[in-house]
Amino acid sequence: MGGCCSCCFSGETEESASNGNNKETELVAAAAPKSLSISRAMTAPTVELANGNQASGYGLALVGVVLEQDAAYWEVHIEIPEEGGGISYEVMFGVATKKDRKFYNALQEQEEEMPSTSGTDLMRPVPVSNGDVVGIAVQQSDLPMVQFLLNGEPLHSLSVNRFRGNVYPAVYLPENEGLTAKVVFAEREFAQLSPHARFGPVIVARGLL
Repeated sequence: MGGCCSCCFSGETEESASNGNNKETELVAAAAPKSLSISRAMTAPTVELANGNQASGYGLALVGVVLEQDAAYWEVHIEIPEEGGGISYEVMFGVATKKDRKFYNALQEQEEEMPSTSGTDLMRPVPVSNGDVVGIAVQQSDLPMVQFLLNGEPLHSLSVNRFRGNVYPAVYLPENEGLTAKVVFAEREFAQLSPHARFGPVIVARGLL
C-alpha cells in the first residue's frame, strides 16, 4: 500500500515538475529580451550585414528598435583596412524614420542621392578614419535633439533639433573601399562617455523587427 502510494506520488511529482519546467521555460523565453541588431528589412539591399551589428557596403542601415526612452546613447565604431592608407570617409549618423523595401525600390528608380530623398533628414555627415568612434545621444523630452560626438569631443554644429514620431538608430555608408561600421549598444563596450549621465544605453522596445 505504502509502496503504491509512493510510486503514485512519485509519478505525479515528475509530471508536475515536467509541466512546471515547461511553463517556466516558456515564461523565460517570452521574457528574454531580443538583441539589438540592424534590421535587414529596413536596410538598403546594397548594405552587407554581419554579426547583427556590423554594416559594410553602401547605403542606409537602420537598427530594428524604436527609440522610446527620454535619453539614449550609442556608438558607432569605424574600421577601415590598413591598405586604405589613412583614407577617411564622410559617413552619416543619427536616426531615421521606418523604412521598407518599397522605399528602397522607389529610391533606386529615382536614382537620386540627395539626403532629402535618401531618408537621412535626421542624420549628419561626419568625416571618419580607421579607429574613430562616433557617439550619438538622443533626447526626446522637452526639446527633442540628436547630438554627435567624435572620439568623445562634441560636434555642436551638427546637432539635429526638433523631430517627431518614431525614429530608429541609423547609419548611412557612402561608397567606400572596405569600411565597416559597428553599432555598439552595450555600455561595457563603449569607448567614450555619453555627454551626460542621463543618457543611458538603448532599451529594446516591443516593436523590434
